Amino acid sequence: MSATDPLAIDVVSDVVCPWCFLGRRRLEQAIEMVPEVPVVVRWRPYLLDPNVPEEGMDRAAYMKAKFPDPAQIRAIHERLQELGRSVGIDYRFDAIEVAPNTLNAHRVIRWALVEGMQDAVVERLFKLYFEEGADLSRAETLVDAARDAGMNAEVVARLLEGDADLDAVREEIAVAQRLGVTGVPCFIFDNRYAVMGAQEAETLAAAIRRTADERLSPDAAAETD
Repeated sequence: MSATDPLAIDVVSDVVCPWCFLGRRRLEQAIEMVPEVPVVVRWRPYLLDPNVPEEGMDRAAYMKAKFPDPAQIRAIHERLQELGRSVGIDYRFDAIEVAPNTLNAHRVIRWALVEGMQDAVVERLFKLYFEEGADLSRAETLVDAARDAGMNAEVVARLLEGDADLDAVREEIAVAQRLGVTGVPCFIFDNRYAVMGAQEAETLAAAIRRTADERLSPDAAAETD
């Protein structure tokens, strides 16, 4: 890989993970902090809960099963809402009625990479779910998100009717698990470093700088390890 190539940031993420939405916005801030480093962001799939049925399930019941104490759920939501406001996210957890299976959403995200619209699709899916309470298990929702991001909605609708790239998405998820990814978001910088969790923008910016510096001077970087 040439030192002049954009620095690749692979983000292992699920669009029903509120911390991933927060991490996306913080990554956006981090990239703005290091304008001298060209980057390319690629979104990689992860299923926060692979046991959710294809049609989704009632979110209130789902959350109650995971967190029997309502006070715990409230505390988590309030903390996320506070953090979200700092990066322009309006988490509206009360508006979410369905906990979806996101396998099809990840297929759309995969197709968006080819079109150069992946980040726009990911952002739209996050906003639909966390700010508008949309059901991401519905094909119509995914098609609308693709259209909003600039993709060809008719093509996306037709692909969703079949099982194009289902195996490829499942394999990507399996690869992430084999690499030791057990939680998301996970940011992988140039296949050199992995940063787990929705870290502060400054932490992500520092990882970008370090990776860029080591690419330019690998011998010097090795001496500091």
